[in-house]
Amino acid sequence: MCIIFMQMENRSYKSLISFKDAQASSDVYAPLVEAMSAYKANPCVGFHIPGHNRGKGVLKNFSSLVGEDALNLDTTDEFDNLGTLFPSSGAIDEAQKLASSIFGSKRTFFLTGGSTIANLALAFGLTCPQDKIIIGRNCHRSVLSGMIISGANPSWLMPKKLDNWAIYGALDPVDLREQLEKNPDTSLVWVTNPTYEGVVSDIEAIARVCHEFDVALIVDEAHGCLWNFSDVLPKPALKCGADAVVHSLHKTGGSMTQSSMLHISKNSRFDVHKVEHALKLLHTTSPSLLLLTSLDAARAYLSSDTGKAAIENAIDNALYFREEASKIKGVRVLNSMNNVAFDVTKIFLKVDGLSGKRLESILELDFSIEIESASDEGILILSNIGNTQGEFDVLLNALRKISISNYPDLAYLEGIKFMPLTAPKVVMTPREAYFSKKERIKKEDAIGRIAAEVIALCPPGISVLLPGELIAAEHMPYLSDFSEIDVLVK
Repeated sequence: MCIIFMQMENRSYKSLISFKDAQASSDVYAPLVEAMSAYKANPCVGFHIPGHNRGKGVLKNFSSLVGEDALNLDTTDEFDNLGTLFPSSGAIDEAQKLASSIFGSKRTFFLTGGSTIANLALAFGLTCPQDKIIIGRNCHRSVLSGMIISGANPSWLMPKKLDNWAIYGALDPVDLREQLEKNPDTSLVWVTNPTYEGVVSDIEAIARVCHEFDVALIVDEAHGCLWNFSDVLPKPALKCGADAVVHSLHKTGGSMTQSSMLHISKNSRFDVHKVEHALKLLHTTSPSLLLLTSLDAARAYLSSDTGKAAIENAIDNALYFREEASKIKGVRVLNSMNNVAFDVTKIFLKVDGLSGKRLESILELDFSIEIESASDEGILILSNIGNTQGEFDVLLNALRKISISNYPDLAYLEGIKFMPLTAPKVVMTPREAYFSKKERIKKEDAIGRIAAEVIALCPPGISVLLPGELIAAEHMPYLSDFSEIDVLVK
């Protein structure tokens, strides 16, 4: 891991490939894009879903807002020889196979319900009631929702805390080994990597531990889909021994919001047919072809010369910003000097004297800058494939002005916390608690009671409380947005 981030720190931020001059390879092929182009060029008289009939039956203002082409292409996977998603056929099947080849999987599934549907399907299809599952506590709430559906019994692998930054750090393979030794009947390990803020765990070491105990490994790599396309970025989980990997292409890979991919590795312990069956049960039967096509387009773009240059550009912009931001008095950037391995394109920083939430509001209200998220101590900035260095200069100039201005932090934020760093006290499984008799009470009266609902702020979607966990006074600062919560009836 140290090698990874030392390489990133020492790398020049002058791109090795000119982003502007790079041209797409002539052999880049996107079958769904081509099929949709043919669909657009050869319209038929339609008497089927969707009812707006290529945009003819919608509010004019909405049509003007999103554009006629978008509505014209808003169709499902049952018409015009575009193929079907379940079972996969036609251009959709071809697009999934190309993605599988590029990412190096046995099978890749396109999803229009985000990575949430992947996590739900993995839990539903691969775990059974009372199965023992070890899960990193910083997982997305959808993983826990999957436990409620399946009835599996999770135990928590707590990440290291970066106390000075009020965020979670990496998962420790030694801690995982200890848990597996104490629970030899564990059937599955499920970890999130990278963290929302870009901190990277040693997945190769974690996979080795899992393999030693003959336990399957799922990696929610939602925020790491670019890793497959650059040797500068961390090694992707599919190349580290994971059995299944989830990618949110819409987060950083350029596909449309709500589109994701689920990969089953070539040497996976999982039955692909079980995963597919679970997806068929949970996934929409009317998947958007726009979303599916955007996944095909993202795969084609990222694997092209132009796409790879865009990734290089994102890395260069991140290194440039990190270097320049570190020169601003009072600005502190999470980096390798903190002995943390990370994805360089995810930049977590803080400004002395300001909470992360206060800094976020200043940037938005005073400088018209929107960042990814804010927490107790700092803010998260993403260097994306669509960003320019000029945009980072705008952000740098804003931080310079903030550093010499007298912005007071706001008193109302005192005592309020946004990143849940509490260790759970488990009383019963999430499913048992979820289906138990419950009542809604004032949060102030909930201390000492058992939670009956998932409470997670999104982003990042990390759970504060889950059904079956004891509510303690330490949870109260994380519940500022709640006046009442569901608890089990005594």
